[in-house]
Amino acid sequence: MVIGIGRRQFISALGGATVAWPLAAWAQTQRSARIGYIGAWYSPSAGEILLDSFRHGMREYGYVEGQNLTIDFRWLEGKATVSDEAAHAAAELIRSNIDVLAVQGPAMAGVIAETRSFPIVMVYSGDPVEAKLVTSFARPGGNITGISLLAPDLAGKQLDLLKQAMPGLSRVAVLVNPQHPGDDAEFRTSHGAAERLGLTLEYAPVRTVTEVNTTLDAMSRDRVQALLAFPSLLIYSQRKEIAEFAAKKLIPTMSGWKDFAVAGNLMTYGPDLDEAWRIAATYVAKILKGSKPADLPVQLPTRYELAINLKTAKALGRNIPPTLIAITDEVIE
Repeated sequence: MVIGIGRRQFISALGGATVAWPLAAWAQTQRSARIGYIGAWYSPSAGEILLDSFRHGMREYGYVEGQNLTIDFRWLEGKATVSDEAAHAAAELIRSNIDVLAVQGPAMAGVIAETRSFPIVMVYSGDPVEAKLVTSFARPGGNITGISLLAPDLAGKQLDLLKQAMPGLSRVAVLVNPQHPGDDAEFRTSHGAAERLGLTLEYAPVRTVTEVNTTLDAMSRDRVQALLAFPSLLIYSQRKEIAEFAAKKLIPTMSGWKDFAVAGNLMTYGPDLDEAWRIAATYVAKILKGSKPADLPVQLPTRYELAINLKTAKALGRNIPPTLIAITDEVIE
C-alpha cells in the first residue's frame, strides 16, 4: 500500500464511506437503533473527540441521537485490568439489548472474552489477524469487522520523515510493545526502509510503565540520535514522560498519532483517527441494515496526517526543512 503525505490526501474508503445518501427521507424509514460504545484510550478528552467523530459518521448515514439513535457508552477507567473492565462492560451492554458494539482497540481482548457471537465493529491499532480477532482482512469470518490502523510500511515512512528532518541521522531506537499484536512484525519490516535510508535500528521492547522508564534511561546512555515510538495504549499513556525525557536529552521523537506531538514530542505521521471512526460508523450502519460482520472486509486507513511541533523543534535546536513544513498537515507552535 502506498501512503501519501500531502495535505488533505484521501483514498476512497472501501465500502462507499463517502457515498451521498438521501438522509432525511431514508432516516424516516429506519427504526431507532441502540449502539454500545466501549472506549479505552490513553486520554479521556482524546477519547471523547473520537466518540464525536463516530457520532458525526452516524449522522451522515441518517442516525441522529435523540431521534433514531441511542449510544450507550462505557469508558474504561483502569480500576481493574483493561481486559476485565471491557468484558464487564460488554456483558452489561449486550444484556441491555443493544444492536451493535463499537469498540476501541485496547478493549477488544476483554470484549471477545465475553462474546464471540454479538456483532462488533472495532477500530484496532494492531494486527487483528495476529490477535485472532478475524480470520483474514478480506473475510473476517466471525462476529467482528472494522478498521485496522496497522499499515505495513508506516514505520518506513516515519523513518523517512525523521531522516528528512535530521539529514545526518544514523541510529534510531524503536520503542515497541511486544504484547501489542503486530508491533514486532512491523519492526521487522521496517529494516528494509532503514537500510535504504542508511539507518541502524535498535529494538527497545517495553511491556510495563516501569520498563518504559528504564528503557529511556538506557537510551540516554547509548546515545541514540532519535526515537521512534510505535503507538499503543501503554506507550501513549507515557507520551508526556517521553517528551520530557526527549527534551532533556535533546532527542527528536516520532510516532503515529497526533496527540504524541501535541504532548511535546517532535513529530507524528499516521492514520487520521477521526476519519477512522467516521468510517467505523459506516460499518455500524451496514450492520444495522442487515449486513453480517463476517461479510464486511476489515479496512486499512484511508487518510494519513503529518504533524510537527515547531516549539519542540526549537527547544531541540532543530531547524525543520521548509520542504517538510510544506507537506505538514498540522504545525504545532
